[in-house]
Amino acid sequence: MTSATDRLVWLIDELVENDGDEECIIPGVRLFKRREKTGPQACLLASGLGVVLQGDKRLQVGNESYQASAGHGVMSSADLPIQHMVTRADTGSPYLGIWLELDLKTVARLAADISPGARVCTNRQCLMIEPLDEGLLDALSRLLGLLQTPELREPLVPLIKQEIIVRLLNGPQGPLLRQLVTQGSNLQRINAVLAQLRQNFSAPVDITALANRAHMSQSSFRQYFRIVTGMSPLQYLKQMRLLEARQLMLTESLDAATAGLRVGYESPSQFNREYARFFGEPPLRDIKRLRAGDEPGALR
Repeated sequence: MTSATDRLVWLIDELVENDGDEECIIPGVRLFKRREKTGPQACLLASGLGVVLQGDKRLQVGNESYQASAGHGVMSSADLPIQHMVTRADTGSPYLGIWLELDLKTVARLAADISPGARVCTNRQCLMIEPLDEGLLDALSRLLGLLQTPELREPLVPLIKQEIIVRLLNGPQGPLLRQLVTQGSNLQRINAVLAQLRQNFSAPVDITALANRAHMSQSSFRQYFRIVTGMSPLQYLKQMRLLEARQLMLTESLDAATAGLRVGYESPSQFNREYARFFGEPPLRDIKRLRAGDEPGALR
């Protein structure tokens, strides 16, 4: 009997012809394919569930490194600047993956109706990598299978997405998901600060104001911020600025000095140094390579 993983591998290999990231007709779903290994790539990992179906991927969050292999789910419950790279892939067995955005209103509604059980959240960051059970992989295969039956897509997509969330809430990822939608939890309060930092990334870091926003003392805020993101508020803001500057250079054709100034850097030389350290090469060379299509898009 064909497993759910085998069905998903076949579906993605058929649906995605070329290497890259492909938007799906099903809202909130992206598909990934790589026929060869990649170098480190920086991006913003949004909240949601990533699934590795074939090949291996390594992720770096702050000073922590994670490995995700076939059959593993990557649960992110905060927007995290990360470095990621495909570590196993070839033409005959390409890296294949899925990204599924989780609707937090639906998560909160379903979490309220499901007993939390005895599981507790033990991970120290908002990134959790766990093997996915056959039932959850089967639900994902049925979700992608709806691409082949458009007449059933509209009524069944919301139901299968709810099934996936219910299975996650009842699995190892459940406690982390519950923290994300629990009003007043430390995770939710830090997420509110992250949203504020993303909206005002060009402003200087004011730890007192951020701690007040989180309703925490400064010491508790620093501690929980690092637990959630794997880095300090200053490091988080710096990486967000660099990611935004890169996007500005790509989409608005800004030069490095202007992009750096736009995101809050006063010194072009400092911007160039930190950019090269984070992305692996200076802005001009990096943007030229991106425009030539040598690097895949951001992981989501």
